[in-house]
Amino acid sequence: MSKIVCERLLGKVAIVTASTEGIGFAIAQRLAQEGAKVLISSRKQANVDKAVKSLANKGLNVKGLVCHVSKSDHRNQLFQEAQKLGGLDILVSNAAVNPEVGGVLDATEESWEKIFDVNVKASFLLAKESLPLLRQSKAGRIIFVSSISGFQPFNLLGAYSVSKTALLGLSKAAALQLASENITVNCIAPGVIKTKFSSTLTTGPAEEIALSQIPLNRFGVPDNISGIAAMLASDDGAYITGESIIAAGGMPSRL
Repeated sequence: MSKIVCERLLGKVAIVTASTEGIGFAIAQRLAQEGAKVLISSRKQANVDKAVKSLANKGLNVKGLVCHVSKSDHRNQLFQEAQKLGGLDILVSNAAVNPEVGGVLDATEESWEKIFDVNVKASFLLAKESLPLLRQSKAGRIIFVSSISGFQPFNLLGAYSVSKTALLGLSKAAALQLASENITVNCIAPGVIKTKFSSTLTTGPAEEIALSQIPLNRFGVPDNISGIAAMLASDDGAYITGESIIAAGGMPSRL
């Protein structure tokens, strides 16, 4: 059984996209450990089933469904399911893709469109479409998962880096718009976190180069990010909005 770390999120309902592995899974687990009812999702039913079973076996209150964030009917199903759980207090937009590696001007038009469709447009639409439910919450929270590459672009992840910079701007603009409604909007910018998604940087010939850019001289792990999300989602983060919290082992982060 997984112990509740604390009860900061007791009674809250959260959606975490792309949450069946890696950073998204860690965030979903931490929010549930702090008392939230959590809806997890990803594009594959098998992954959803596996993640739900894993978390439910720890005594956590989770449900899951398939959601491709670029599909409007899938997003709508997420919000309908949240409403069944009692509404929505926390939206964590974590889904991202990076179909190719290389410099930004080497990206194909097809890859550029896919990256911005999932990483930016879907994040915007999730935030926009969550508002009817978040407005019913006493303290709504929107959290975008950006990246250190949004501040300091990675040449291997050129187009992806630009998409993550766009999320920083989206967060600030949305925070300004929603502040009067007591809905906070923030970004988390992870550094190089050891996940399947980041394996091109954390394994093979790129590993030594990547480590040399990290003053702490180690890669992060998903749990280094999940606690930040829980803080932003809780009353402890009530006076933080329009900000980006960087967890990157000391990597340069000046935009």
